[in-house]
Amino acid sequence: MAVPQLPASHLPLGTPPPAPPARPRVVAVGTALASVGVLLFFGGALAIYAQVRSATLAARGTWLPEGAVLPLQQPNVILLALLMGSVTIQWAVDAIKRNDRPQAYLALAITEIFGFATLNMAAYLYSVMKLDASSGAMAVMTYAITGAHVIALVAAMIFVALMAFRALGGQFTGRQHDGMSAAAMLWHVQVVAFAFIWYTIYITK
Repeated sequence: MAVPQLPASHLPLGTPPPAPPARPRVVAVGTALASVGVLLFFGGALAIYAQVRSATLAARGTWLPEGAVLPLQQPNVILLALLMGSVTIQWAVDAIKRNDRPQAYLALAITEIFGFATLNMAAYLYSVMKLDASSGAMAVMTYAITGAHVIALVAAMIFVALMAFRALGGQFTGRQHDGMSAAAMLWHVQVVAFAFIWYTIYITK
């Protein structure tokens, strides 16, 4: 049998106030569902890419169009920048959990810097790839998959920026940090997606 709760007016003097009720984790749950969708999209796209590549190699013995170049240095830098962004966004989550706002703001700013650096390197990579979009399925699929990742990265950066503004407004504390954790989740997901892109497209070319 449940013990009835005394109203606040009947509690003994000196009794600490009850903890505020936890906020619904709507943002975290929504981000988790979106993250699953992102991983399924890139998993399916890369599976199709690998299947078409295998069929093309079996039929023609070659996959890259004539004169095409897929450099490895720029994708390596992109992957490194994204991984460093994962470290800094997790630093921001840890700082919020400790109610250390200056460190959280610094970590969020550095994360966004890594994001802009990645976009800059992706633009440079496109300029040196020497891959004509009209040269066949390989070019079309490469641009489609890598372009989709750029969109995912921009979405993650916008999400991080929104959560940073909420943190500046004092909405996150050591007890309530679901939004910041959700932003970190989305960032990690797009990093994982690029890791698979890096291996499938740039390493096994």
